[in-house]
Amino acid sequence: MTNLETGQDHCLLEVRGITKVFGELRANDAIDLEINSSEIHALLGENGAGKSTLVKMLFGSLEPTSGQILWKGNPVTIASPGQARALGIGMVFQHFSLFEALTVAENIALSMDQNVSIEGIAEQAAVLSREYGLPLDPHAHVADLSVGERQRIEIVRTLLQNPELIILDEPTSVLTPQEADKLFETLEKIRAEGRSVLYISHRLEEVQRICDRATVLRHGKLTGACDPRAETPASLARMMVGSDVKSVSNKGGKISDNILIEANKLSAPARTPFAVELKDIDLTVRAGEIIGIAGVAGNGQSELFDVLSGEETVASADDVRICGSSVGRLGISARRLLGAGFVPEERHGHAAVSSMSLSQNMVLARHRSDADTFLTGGPLKIIRYAAVREASERIIKEMDVRMSGVDPEAESLSGGNLQKYIVGRELDRQPSVLIVNQPTWGVDAGAASRIRQALIDLAESGSAVVVISQDLDEIFEVATSIAVINEGTLSAVEPASQMTLERIGLLMGGIHGEDTDMEASHAH
Repeated sequence: MTNLETGQDHCLLEVRGITKVFGELRANDAIDLEINSSEIHALLGENGAGKSTLVKMLFGSLEPTSGQILWKGNPVTIASPGQARALGIGMVFQHFSLFEALTVAENIALSMDQNVSIEGIAEQAAVLSREYGLPLDPHAHVADLSVGERQRIEIVRTLLQNPELIILDEPTSVLTPQEADKLFETLEKIRAEGRSVLYISHRLEEVQRICDRATVLRHGKLTGACDPRAETPASLARMMVGSDVKSVSNKGGKISDNILIEANKLSAPARTPFAVELKDIDLTVRAGEIIGIAGVAGNGQSELFDVLSGEETVASADDVRICGSSVGRLGISARRLLGAGFVPEERHGHAAVSSMSLSQNMVLARHRSDADTFLTGGPLKIIRYAAVREASERIIKEMDVRMSGVDPEAESLSGGNLQKYIVGRELDRQPSVLIVNQPTWGVDAGAASRIRQALIDLAESGSAVVVISQDLDEIFEVATSIAVINEGTLSAVEPASQMTLERIGLLMGGIHGEDTDMEASHAH
């Protein structure tokens, strides 16, 4: 692969007055943007600011309502992702599009010229992965790979198309600290070759670390551009939100001896060929305590959430105890009646039905635990929608959920606003126990701050909280104690004050016991 011509001042892509209208919503409103060659350019903004809409137009997935896109100074129409790739624009999406039953090379082949043999693609991928420090076995099945390795496939697949501009959407959200460092080295190599990167991230510290310039969107409009290295995370967040983002206050309330969540030698077989087996998990969470469970995606987080919440039952009732009761063989509703609340990772289709209104979703989630409030009548129950709407409005106000119209469908909310509503729906019950998986996944700084503070406040009121998260900043911000899950095994719980990023990263990679202490000391 030949290097491209370098030249920091050369404008590679320019957007002039680009606008996208959906009905009455102006998702993008007359946005101007310039991306130079040989630069890493950050695109920042809250959830719903218009970032995804903009990059989808640059990649040909959406058509602009008005405005102009120039590529190397020439006006272009990008009508499809295929046309974007032909120009020299590649994109790595936040959610991977890989077939787990296929090999690395077979997955890459799906987006390549069909005349290239699998063996040829495997050879090209192996060479390129070595050149860019993205080690991959082209013949490995995707199902056997870590999330970090799966992201390498997406990047290698994009690089094999020889792009001059690569769009990366939240690329470090599923990586360990060590994997993120390797990614940054790769991006610096890409920039040194004269290529450019449009980098979307909510992690402002990494934007400061690797990005040359930043463009900020708010409510669909351009609000400014800056050199992120001359800013602070707080000032960048202020540009995104329009006001100071309230910092999280964690005073560390009193932890009692009252055990509210307990798992004892909890094991569960893998339910599908691609699921993870849980092995001898011990977990004790007391009133007033927040235990953060870190780990790279795909190491048993979803399976652990499922058995703690009752979505999946286990062989022995005593394997899981909530609020003093053995619940291993009880389902979600029975556990909710004991005072537990649950927030799953996937917003759409799991925590909420996208096509239903917020109040309808409220009834689905709380019709058993709040039957006395939400339902009336004899054997044939009638929904008291006035009570449901009152609770819904209370949550919307408390969590600052921003939406268009009264009681809209869940799918009409931005990801961050729907997440605030879902978390608020559980917190509104003041549960004695709350188990939440990825509480701020893909959520902007302001929404993340509000959600994290709400979790801390719940624990300080005397509840036991388990936070499963891949965001290590989040883990350190909210947790009183931390454990790491790796290949279905949970490490010993340790005080957050005694944990380091290096130690957690090593535990996430499967190194346990004294080895982590030795490795962490070498890291320093």
